[in-house]
Amino acid sequence: MELRHLRYFIAVGEEENVSRAALKLHVSQPGLSRQISDLEDELGFLLLTRSAKSVRLTEAGRAFLTEARAVVQRAEEAVKIARAIATGAQGELHVGYAPSLTARFLPGALRAFQARSPGARVKLHDLSTEEMLAGLREGSLHLAFVVSMTPAMSRGLRFEELTRDAICLAVAPKHRLAGRRTVKLTEIAREPLVTYSRKDYPDAYENLATMFAAIKSKPRVAEEHDSVNSLIAAVEAGNGVAIVVESLSCTAGPRLKLIPFLPAPEPLVVGAAWVKKGLTPAAEAFLQCAREAVQKGRSKKDEG
Repeated sequence: MELRHLRYFIAVGEEENVSRAALKLHVSQPGLSRQISDLEDELGFLLLTRSAKSVRLTEAGRAFLTEARAVVQRAEEAVKIARAIATGAQGELHVGYAPSLTARFLPGALRAFQARSPGARVKLHDLSTEEMLAGLREGSLHLAFVVSMTPAMSRGLRFEELTRDAICLAVAPKHRLAGRRTVKLTEIAREPLVTYSRKDYPDAYENLATMFAAIKSKPRVAEEHDSVNSLIAAVEAGNGVAIVVESLSCTAGPRLKLIPFLPAPEPLVVGAAWVKKGLTPAAEAFLQCAREAVQKGRSKKDEG
């Protein structure tokens, strides 16, 4: 038994006339009659009583008509749901991110994606770099926004650069350097540093070490933190200064003063990562929204 048999039977049962049903289905009358007879043969009982001018549903036929409608409707719903998931219009999308890296483009990407795919649900996961890479490989994340990776870190993954974020010094509003327009790295060589956890953010620690190696020094790490919120709180409290990306200002607001370095260090490359086998349709759609949000942010900055 195939769905077409059910659709043919439903048309005949509703019309109680083979000719009108054949016209409705755009099939020949003899062919339609044969399909209904084949269905009855397979079932082993009559669905219709036939006369010279009309057909009528048997009692079994009436019951079968109700169930056949339900089966066809359920099949159509299944196709609709599957098509929505296949095209990214529906389903659940898991995205890894770091708040300090994505504050400038993630809200815009979310708004655009939800407008285009209202049936899809995005679940954001605030994770360390190591956790995001593990999530991608394990399949618990579909997409992650991370800093550019070393070859060892990017094993089995693809990376696309989205934006570059300037490196700044973050200090408490009452810190002695808060009134400066720029600051040299050599000036903070002896300052206590508040950093992200070396265990959870090895890439951030390596970037910090590279910066200080350029001035033949080592960072004086006073505190390590596993989240951006605790890092902001520590700097605000005066526990030390932090080397951060410029977009942290979106999260910290007036709680911290961000001062550009002069000369400016190499900016941090921020992008999207996913497994090499490819993106799901929903993840591809979300990535496109992120690209557009980044471009829109650049346009506004240029206008400003």
